[in-house]
Parts: sequence; C-alpha cells; structure tokens
Amino acid sequence: MGDSGRSTDDIQPLILQTASDGVLTLTLNRPQVLNSLNRALMEQFRAALALAAADPSVRTLIITGAGRGFCAGADLIEQAVTPPVSRGQGISDGMTSHFNPLARDIASFPKPTVAAVNGVAAGGGVGLALACDIVIAAKSATFVQVFAPQLGLVPDMGCSWHLPHLVGAARARALALLGDKLPAETAAQWGLIWQAIDDSALPDRVKRALVTPEPVDHAAHEVVAHGDRDAVRDRCRRPDHRRRRPEQLSGRSPRQAA
Repeated sequence: MGDSGRSTDDIQPLILQTASDGVLTLTLNRPQVLNSLNRALMEQFRAALALAAADPSVRTLIITGAGRGFCAGADLIEQAVTPPVSRGQGISDGMTSHFNPLARDIASFPKPTVAAVNGVAAGGGVGLALACDIVIAAKSATFVQVFAPQLGLVPDMGCSWHLPHLVGAARARALALLGDKLPAETAAQWGLIWQAIDDSALPDRVKRALVTPEPVDHAAHEVVAHGDRDAVRDRCRRPDHRRRRPEQLSGRSPRQAA
C-alpha cells in the first residue's frame, strides 16, 4: 500500500508491453505476488492479445513475468473476497469468465508465441505457459501443479490436457496428484517444454527464437502450432471445475478408476 492507500495494482499497468523488430513482449506485472492472476490483470491481458492479433506490425509474441516469478496461478486472496457463493461455484465462475478464456486466447493466437519462463510457474501459470507454441525456461525455473494436493481442485487452464499429452499419463498423474516441483531442466528432458537455459541467457535466446525476416504464413502456423489446439479450447469450455473426483486428474472415467 502506498501513501494514498491504494494498492500497487491501482497505480501501475498490470501488463507491460514492449515492441521491437516485429516482436511484442507482454510482461505480467505483479511481481510482489509472483504475477498471480487477478481479474484486472486477465482483462488487461486479453485486451492486449486482441490488439496484438489484429496489428500487422506484430509478427510474434513473447509472454513473460516481471521479477523473480513467471506466474503463480490464481490470486487466491482475491478469490477469498468474492461474493458469498460456495467455493466450488466461485471457482467455476472464475474459470468460465476469465481463466480459461485467457488460455483459449493464447492457444488460438494467430501468430507464433513463446513463453519465457523466468521463475516459478505454478497452477494456472503452468497452463498459461503451455498454451504458447514454444516454452523456453530459465534453469532456475520450476513448474508445479498445486491444484489437487494444495487446493483439492482439477487442474485448469488446459493443464489437464497438456500434461498427459506432453509427458505421458504416468508422469501427468504424479505431477497433478503429488504437486512436486519440476525443475526446468527435467521439464525439458521430459518434453514438457522446449528448452531450459542459463538464466542470464534467457532474454536473448527468447528474442532470437521467433525473429523472422518475414511474417510466418498464417496457414503454416495454423497447421504446425494449432493442429491439435481445438482439444485445448474444448477442454477449457467444459463446466466441470466444481468437481473434485481424483479420476478426472488422470483422464479415467469413474468406472475405470473404481
């Protein structure tokens, strides 16, 4: 809180934008809370994505976080002070109105995207990163699924789709149910992300990843990057966020889990 009594969210942009050589960088700017996602940030994020999608000068997009974290997932403090509804209903409403629409916007972005994971990615922060076409992480970064072990929730923002498809069912189940921190280098070895590099080299490596002399052909990008993203968008539309059945974490039906 400052002298005026306002929070830092009231006096600073929650999404920073910088552009150079056709590359737009969107930086989540709530470093004091590890860039956790509140509604104001997500609204600014989605507005910036919409403008960038329509801007012909933007050829590629980088998403990263300010400070020492990439994104710690949902702002649980904000969720705790929402109107008096059940916890499950509040989570379902938030997923439907803000969290999953943001994941869909990133997954369907019409130009190449890269996540520069500069620190911890937790919960929905993992889903935010994996919605991008390419994920490059600092070696100090970690990926952690906090939904089930800490909150008793089904993984959101596309995580329940991405994890088994990228690392296999056995690893996906363990990550979702145990909540262990996955180091960036292991994430790269498992195929969850593209690359883990030295922290100091991350900014330059990410900028070089998607700088192209000409815009990437839209049809080519759709085939290469979005060929299987319809499944992510469909998963993010499912109104099942109030459920907490363990079998959903593994993709099994209740009968198979019995």
